[in-house]
Amino acid sequence: MKQKPTLQSTLKALLYLAPALIILGVFNIYPIIKSFLMSFYTDYDYFKDIVHEYGFDNFMFIFNDSEFWVAMKNTFIFVLGVVPMSILLSLGIAILLNSKIKFRGIFRSIYFLPFVTSVVAVSIVWRWIYHTDYGLFNYFLGLFGVDPIQWLTDPQWAMPALIIMSIWKGLGYNIIIFLAGLQNIDQQYYLAAQMDGARPWKRFLHMTVPMLSPTTFFVSIVAIINSFKVFDEIFALFNGKPGPAYSAQTIVYYIYEKFYNEWEFGIASAAAYILFIIIFIFTLVQLYIGKRRVTY
Repeated sequence: MKQKPTLQSTLKALLYLAPALIILGVFNIYPIIKSFLMSFYTDYDYFKDIVHEYGFDNFMFIFNDSEFWVAMKNTFIFVLGVVPMSILLSLGIAILLNSKIKFRGIFRSIYFLPFVTSVVAVSIVWRWIYHTDYGLFNYFLGLFGVDPIQWLTDPQWAMPALIIMSIWKGLGYNIIIFLAGLQNIDQQYYLAAQMDGARPWKRFLHMTVPMLSPTTFFVSIVAIINSFKVFDEIFALFNGKPGPAYSAQTIVYYIYEKFYNEWEFGIASAAAYILFIIIFIFTLVQLYIGKRRVTY
């Protein structure tokens, strides 16, 4: 039986919610508001916390900064390189792990390990894999007659190296989500399709893909947001630098450089809000497409 909310019950509910609300307010809401205000600081005394002048100069600086546009281009290359391939690979592996194969549990654990492993630890291993002289990648490429590639020191190969590692790192999470989606599909549909003579590819295309669309939609949103915010992988893989000759500098790394190394807090905050707007627009577009394409 539902009871009407009273002043006492409301206060009681707020009391229960207070710890979570305080933490959210201090560590989430306040930084968001503060950084928004800081994006308009054009003359700011950091030591005395005094703002002498407000304006749009930070945004104007960013739009005229070639370094920002390079970071933006690198970010989009990274997103386009990681998201589609990550989703396709995750879906393919999830379908294999959902079939009746031996050691299925062991394989699921192995594929999930990268997701729970520290980015720093993963990057150290990948720095060894990418090593020009004794790395694993160049060893296998050498078997096919390919000359050693300077994955981490050649600007041309820095971004592909980052994309490959990031795809591998994110596979585990996506696979688990796809596995959950696959196991929620009623097997009676497949049995009925088999009785009607539908081949595996037809069953995948006309049954699995539509019924898995909510899961794919969720994975794509998470993958795009995470890819736009990539930072840890770059910092760890290139030993604290944004790749050789800034070839792997993304927008978040640009914000980091401005904020921590150059102490340009207003510019960093303005860049952060531009990134927020980009992610927000992409999410809106995905939601718009999802309403028309996703089958619930």
